[in-house]
Amino acid sequence: MPVRATKRGPERTPLSGSYDVVICGASFAGLAAARELAGSSADVLVLDRYEIGERQTSACAAPTAWLENLGLGGAIRQTFTELVVHTGPTRPRTVRWPMPYEFSTFDYRELCALLAGQCDFTFETAKVEGIRRGEAEHVVVTDRGELRAPLVVDALGWRRALGTIDGGLVQPPEALLSRGLEIHPPGASPDLALYLDRRYVRAGYGWCFPAGDEVRVGVGSFEPRDHVKQPTLALAADLGAEPLGFQGNWIPHVLRRAVEGDVFFAGDSAGHCLPATAEGIRTALYFGLACGRELRGVVEGRRTRAEALARYAAFSDAHARPFRMLKRSQDLVGPIVARERLLRLVVRALCNRRLLDRFFARYMSVAPPEFALATAAHPRADRIAALA
Repeated sequence: MPVRATKRGPERTPLSGSYDVVICGASFAGLAAARELAGSSADVLVLDRYEIGERQTSACAAPTAWLENLGLGGAIRQTFTELVVHTGPTRPRTVRWPMPYEFSTFDYRELCALLAGQCDFTFETAKVEGIRRGEAEHVVVTDRGELRAPLVVDALGWRRALGTIDGGLVQPPEALLSRGLEIHPPGASPDLALYLDRRYVRAGYGWCFPAGDEVRVGVGSFEPRDHVKQPTLALAADLGAEPLGFQGNWIPHVLRRAVEGDVFFAGDSAGHCLPATAEGIRTALYFGLACGRELRGVVEGRRTRAEALARYAAFSDAHARPFRMLKRSQDLVGPIVARERLLRLVVRALCNRRLLDRFFARYMSVAPPEFALATAAHPRADRIAALA
């Protein structure tokens, strides 16, 4: 389990002050938003309960082009050109789906350090407890004190600390969330693998994502009432992986409001995690960049806060259709996995290269890697290019 590096004892001094932008959350979405403010002269404060890069909460894999376009290639540990799908349990079958683009696993701490290195902000460890909204500026309440800013971003994850969740249902398993758990034992494998097998999970999938000298083995369930520890241990045992380095998280599977009460929401706090696949890193970077660009427009006087909020909300809402379609696909996973013959037919149908390429192309178009290149004028573009 991760060790908290939050300030304690005499180091835990009171925290106060006024800033142009306060970003709550120092993972993918929060750092991507902060990145877009670099060189803008904005006084930016980033808050997180943990040190930057300290608390990994996912299998850490993303399309290679996204990582390279953001200058994060140095964090890559292993790259794949196909997805290996295992089905079972009565008649186990393995198929290989060639992907039209590369996918890479990466080191979380290193990626966060690289991303933070492209930013200009003050960072503090603090637990964000709430917000008092105001017309001109908001007051972010933390366990170390209160902070003021006219522009506030919630990138803290599924809890959506500065807003409401799913009409007020905040706590799982009632909230619209999936759940996942994985382990990180040492090991190696050439395959990026998924397991569609009702022995492990009735509505969801298992995975084994190699990352250099370790493998990330886990199980995700679309039904939040189904526990995933024992299924994860069962999959690990079948793969001969030691149950070491547990980490888990709740995962949104419904798009939420990206703006609420004049606050910007990005990443899991806005439901920016793709249903059916539970891929949230690419979308957290994508919507984090979009949020940061709107913030920069306000800081530079090109638009008002109200205009930026409206533009960002419209940008997020424009993605509602593919999110709904993926949610419908997610709802079919359980019934399909329960019928092994039907599962084999679906998996075999997707072995058609033309159909597979079309699926992956449409899937990537939800958050295309070219979006990252729109920041070619980033003040540290030369350094970013050198890191890619």
